[in-house]
Amino acid sequence: MSELQDFQKLVIANAIDVKGLKVGERAPDFVLPNALGNAISLSDCLKSGPVILKFYRGAWCPICNLDLREIQQYVNQFEKFKTKVLAISPQKPDDALSITQKNELGFEVLSDSNQEVIMAYNLKFDPGDDYHQRRDLSILNGDGSITLPVPATFVIDKNFTVIAAHVEANYTERMSPVEIIKILKKIT
Repeated sequence: MSELQDFQKLVIANAIDVKGLKVGERAPDFVLPNALGNAISLSDCLKSGPVILKFYRGAWCPICNLDLREIQQYVNQFEKFKTKVLAISPQKPDDALSITQKNELGFEVLSDSNQEVIMAYNLKFDPGDDYHQRRDLSILNGDGSITLPVPATFVIDKNFTVIAAHVEANYTERMSPVEIIKILKKIT
């Protein structure tokens, strides 16, 4: 087994107990700054329809960038269901602007730099000492912390109910846009 695979297994093992919110639970409301520093609230976004909430590790994560770009390819289809996409990371608004521009994203990228929303959605974890020796999260995270969110996707209906959840310790596995569309078709 390669050194990278061993490293990935350690990170996954440290996140294995993170379960996130469950289907049927109430999604906590929040207000976070977007890439331009404007306040965006979940409650305002839900007024027009469901919200797809994507938690990602940061602009430095290539898998997160691929996932967000794939979501971008389906934004027009999501809009047919009056559904908005919000992406959240523990980075600062400047980093949200960077990922928005780099990946040409047409949805809100929000900064949860103090990780309060990440904690409220039960996604925060410490990836472990081996990880910290390879990457200094204290300079990447907005609050200087050394924790990350487990990558997650939630589909939330207008009543703040989680109608779909994908929380996976293996950060290489994400909920696909095709799965999200199937869920949106069921609820509309």
